[in-house]
Amino acid sequence: MTTQIPSVPLLDGTSIPQLGFGVFLVEPDETERVVIEALEAGYRHIDTAKIYRNEEGVGRAIAASGIPRDELFITTKLWNRDQGAGKAADALDRSLERLGLEHVDLYLIHWPCPRNDVFVETWEQFPALRESGRTRSIGVCNFLEEHLERIIGATSVAPVVNQIEQHPWLQQPELAAYQQRHGIRTEAWGPLGQGKIPLGELEPVAAAATAHGRTPAQVVLRWHLQRGVIVFPKTVRPERMRENADVFDFELSADEMRAIDALDRGEAGRQAPHPDDFNFEVD
Repeated sequence: MTTQIPSVPLLDGTSIPQLGFGVFLVEPDETERVVIEALEAGYRHIDTAKIYRNEEGVGRAIAASGIPRDELFITTKLWNRDQGAGKAADALDRSLERLGLEHVDLYLIHWPCPRNDVFVETWEQFPALRESGRTRSIGVCNFLEEHLERIIGATSVAPVVNQIEQHPWLQQPELAAYQQRHGIRTEAWGPLGQGKIPLGELEPVAAAATAHGRTPAQVVLRWHLQRGVIVFPKTVRPERMRENADVFDFELSADEMRAIDALDRGEAGRQAPHPDDFNFEVD
């Protein structure tokens, strides 16, 4: 991959590569190979989580790559069952052990699980994790505006990112605007709709793909990037890894951007559980 992936600044003074590589649903016994291939393709931002059960494979790939640690950006996440007072430090230590690392670059609360209502006391532990050096930055996933309001109100510390489901059918513009006002970066998981959205059949996407000589997936990734979103599409195919990263040498027009914006279906476009419905019991 010849194109340099740009980084964007975070509100704590660090920065993050805007395009990364996600390992959600990558089988544990395949993870080392897949991540090595991603690193060989030029990716330097890897997004994993305890619940993916593949942190060990990510760690082996990092060790085998020979890439200096300070050139990598590694994210992992605290799982729902590890929420609650006094649990976050142990959970992070176990993730670090599995990854074979002394620190991660970003540690996230995976879901708010509001019915259990311990996400605030969980977040209250996160600034100390950052101060300890075991993670450089702290953030959350799948939080809604009311959840963000509560953790910021309790700690006066805003997460540097909120990783949310976001794709042409579910854009969550009000939440994204709130985050922008507070300096919270939006990360999109499932940026291509997790294979459940026929991107090539969406007229604005197909038209832009034809106009620019690109695939529908490349058009959607470019749409995210031009909106300032951090993305990490998942694939196990090296050719697709390279294709997903080949999105920095063309630009969608304002009209093309607006046409894709108009595809938003709101909640009807959600492909995964609503954050209010996702609880500790899900494992």
